[in-house]
Formats: sequence, structure tokens, C-alpha cells
Amino acid sequence: MGRRAFLRGAGLAGLGLGAPALLSACGTPAAKQTAASCVSKDLSSTQKTLHFSNWPLYLDEKKIKQAGKKVTVYPSLAKFERESGIKVDYVTDVNDNAEFFGVVRNQLADCQPTGRDIMTLTDWMAARMVNLGWLQKLDKTKLPNVEANLVSTLKSPSWDKGRDYSVPWQSGLTGIAYNAKLTKEVRSFDELLTRPDLKGKVSLLSEMHDTMLFMLLLEGADPEDFTDAEFGQAIDRLQKATDAGQIRAFTGNEYAQDLVKGNVVACEAWSGDIIQLQFDNPDIKFVAPEEGLALWSDNMLVPNKSEHRANAEKLMDFYYDPVNAATLAAWVNYICPVEGAQQAMEKIDSSLVDNQLIFPSSDTLAKAKDFMGLDEKTEQSYQKQFAAVIGA
Repeated sequence: MGRRAFLRGAGLAGLGLGAPALLSACGTPAAKQTAASCVSKDLSSTQKTLHFSNWPLYLDEKKIKQAGKKVTVYPSLAKFERESGIKVDYVTDVNDNAEFFGVVRNQLADCQPTGRDIMTLTDWMAARMVNLGWLQKLDKTKLPNVEANLVSTLKSPSWDKGRDYSVPWQSGLTGIAYNAKLTKEVRSFDELLTRPDLKGKVSLLSEMHDTMLFMLLLEGADPEDFTDAEFGQAIDRLQKATDAGQIRAFTGNEYAQDLVKGNVVACEAWSGDIIQLQFDNPDIKFVAPEEGLALWSDNMLVPNKSEHRANAEKLMDFYYDPVNAATLAAWVNYICPVEGAQQAMEKIDSSLVDNQLIFPSSDTLAKAKDFMGLDEKTEQSYQKQFAAVIGA
């Protein structure tokens, strides 16, 4: 049973997937570390263990009966354990970037172990961790598959130019979804914000980085390199649409259920969620907006004081083998960051080989933008301005 079957049974909103909370605009800045101030020791040669913290439903899984009870197993992870001899403690305890930051903040700020060897966080939070000096630099000589097979569009994010601290786990696109049964085609964010027939029937995301990326594009600014003044103009545009009653709600992933039920007819949406909905409802469409797309990744990171960095690097490299990457992508249905996985998918699930939301074309990716990495002070300022507009 694939991820979509799990989602169908549990409901997207009920799982709390893809619904990041607002980063607190208040509080004291977190303490920085450096390679010199926080030294980590690697015991991988003698300790064949690994603690991996990830998001729910982000690894191929199945239910089996064991001692009369149903338990969850992870087939590709079991393959890694057999081949590497490393025992993985896999925990799905990343439900929200900001919430997870609060869990590990005190330990990492004090150069203390978190009990984790890999944690998977979205670009903007990964950028924050890099800026704070809370991550270990990766040894690229131990990542030959990553070096050879990481897709070119993800090799140099603004916040980690050389991918010295991060390896993408899965990626996704943020764009527009609409219900073709309830409205005509929606082609742009400008339409979402201004089209009269959509008034009060539109939702945008409560994730500042996603929504403000498109507001910046509407202002003619570059989301990967913009000024405070441009951000202010983009906030004003969002405020105007909100005041006019154009936006029904700012949501996490509950937009998916609203779209199916007709509570909204068009919305800002994440590509992976829409793939799930389309299996059951072909009227749900995903559109690359005329302004462009947002491309994001959830990234594997090794925190300071992890004692198993080399073990973590082995797992990272394992999932950059094209066959292993295709196995994972066939289950999670997000963008696969691994070259060669599309060809490998022919033997795993041929129906997914040409799916643009798993293997987008170069033309699609050429339209995609990331959000500029922010320092602590700027992040908090922008979050506070955004929260004031959306009423958070």
C-alpha cells in the first residue's frame, strides 16, 4: 500500500503533514556555535547505530503482523541495514519545522547532543541551522552517489552553496491548485488575489516563505535576493488582498480537504499533496503559475555532537543510488532529487515515470525559485509582519 492509501485512510489534515507553524517572532536569538567552539567526535567505526528523525509518511512503509499485532516496517531502510550492518532507530518526530526547532534549540545552542544523527528539515529552517553553526560539515568523499547523482537544480541553494551541510531528502513545488468542476482555469497568483469570481473562495499557505515568495514575484522582486523595502511592498500587496476579502483563509495542509469539499475552489498548494488528491479526484488540477514556481527541499542534516556522522553519510549515499531513490519516490510521490531515478522507475512503477510532480522537466524547474536564506533578526521581523497580515 502506497502513501496515498495511508493518506486516504487517515486524512491529510488529521496527520498534520505539511502544515508548518509560524516561527515565533519573539524571544531571544539562539546562541551561535562554530566548528572550533563545538567539536564533535565520530564513533561510527565502533558503533553501528544511527538515529534518524524524519517527517511522518516520508519513507516507504508497510504493515505486517508480528506476534499477533500489526507493526510498521520500512522495506528500503531494512535493505540499508542489511547492506551496511548499521541499525537505524527511525523516528517520525518532525511534524513542524518551528516546533522541532524548539525541541532541539537548547541542546544545540549549548553544544550538547540531541540524541539524533540525522534530522530532516525544510530549506528555510536548514538555513537557520547553518547560520547558527549547529551542523556538522559533511565529508563528500563518503558521498560518491550524492556527488554523482544530485540533480543540478538543487546543487547550490543560496543558504548552502556547496551542499557542505545538507543533502536533499525529497523536494516539492509550491504552485496553484484548483477544482476544475467548480471554477475555470486559474493561471496566476495575480488571479488568486484579484479575480472577482474567486473572491472569498481562495486560500493561501500560512507558511511565510511559501506565500511571500509569490508576493515578491508579483512585485517584480527576486525571492532569492531581495531587500527589506521589496518585502514591505509584497506585504502591502498581501494586506490589500486580505482586506478586500479575497482570501478565505491561510492554512496548513488542510487546504487539501477544503479543495475537495468545495470550501475553496483555488489555492496555493504543495505538489505532493495534489498528487495524492488526483488519484481520487481528477478534477483537482495543479498549475505552474505564470509568475513562476517555488522549489523547496527537505534536507538531511547532521547536528553538532552527533557521534555517528559517517553512519549518517552512508545512509545519505544509499538513498542516492537511483534504484533506492526510485523505490522511495514511488511511495512518497514528491520530487525525487536523484539523477537516474526516473529510468529506474520504469521497473518499479511505470505509471509514475512521466509524472511531472515527481520528475519535473527542465522547463518546469527553470521557472522555480527558492526563498533567500535569512539571518535570525530578519527572519523574526518578516515572520512578525506576515503574522500581522494573516491574523496569526
